[in-house]
Amino acid sequence: MVEQKLIDPALIPAHVAIIMDGNGRWAQQKKRPRLYGHKVGVESVQEVVECAGELGVKVLTLYAFSSENWKRPGVEVNGLMGLLKSYLLSEISKMLKNRIRLVTIGDTEKLPQDVREVLEKTIAETADNDGLTLNLALSYGGRLEIVRAVREIAAEVLADDLSLDEINESLISNHLFTAALPEPDLLIRTGGEARLSNFLLWQASYAEIYFTDTMWPEFRRQSFLQAIAEYQRRERRFGRTSAQLGSG
Repeated sequence: MVEQKLIDPALIPAHVAIIMDGNGRWAQQKKRPRLYGHKVGVESVQEVVECAGELGVKVLTLYAFSSENWKRPGVEVNGLMGLLKSYLLSEISKMLKNRIRLVTIGDTEKLPQDVREVLEKTIAETADNDGLTLNLALSYGGRLEIVRAVREIAAEVLADDLSLDEINESLISNHLFTAALPEPDLLIRTGGEARLSNFLLWQASYAEIYFTDTMWPEFRRQSFLQAIAEYQRRERRFGRTSAQLGSG
């Protein structure tokens, strides 16, 4: 068990990204409908958001709905959209109280109109908050994001607004959905799988990756603290050696 007081406040990751996996499988193990797992998973979101804010995490990105998730059965998709809407409606007062700013990445134009309206309203109402930035990845896919960025850059080149020599990593980053956010320091995946699933493919190049068998509905405050503690035990070298960093 990790006590919050043992977490080093000087080594808190600025940006934590989470692939919230295992809701459906957790529900099936309990012989319940998949949507039940998603409903319980909302409670995990609430605990993790609260804990991240208390620790001083600047940005928390949650992979809430991928571009591939539209392929799931209509009943499940509709249920997920309903949960998103109800979450936003129920959490807005808490976001305002705790100075949480809501932003999104992804093709949110694909969301149902009623969900999109609540989402846009919540984003607008929390825009001036200066606490934790809660970034929801909705209808998001890493490859589509990169393709979108390439198209924008190509259009600028064709319009003679940009030369080929000006294309660099920084330029590409500035054309991604996450242009206004720092790159993730820690990427967590729950549910026992060990892959990125098309999530933040460019941005997570140097993120510390933490895989856990814990299913998302059971990933609560203590699980999040364990992930942060593991992050703080790692040495981030960014291509350099331990000797260059003075740590070995």
